[in-house]
Amino acid sequence: MRKPELAAAIAEQTGLSKEKASEVITAFTDQISAASARGDDVTLIGFGTFNVRSREARSGRNPQTGATIQIPASRTVGFKPGKALKDAVN
Repeated sequence: MRKPELAAAIAEQTGLSKEKASEVITAFTDQISAASARGDDVTLIGFGTFNVRSREARSGRNPQTGATIQIPASRTVGFKPGKALKDAVN
């Protein structure tokens, strides 16, 4: 499901226009991005938790040349599903 399809489904369920539903989705993702940039976790009870994870520096290989390269440390966002989401999928 892509963003326009999600906006249409939310609009149908809530009675909002598709444009308003799209604005809500954009505001939602903007807030998750801003919280993640600050290093905060975002927890939606029953759905899951978005959290910032740190990756250590490590060595890897360039697949084209086979040369060893150094991959720098980085931060990324992870998602841990909540019980209700796990139950809905299974």
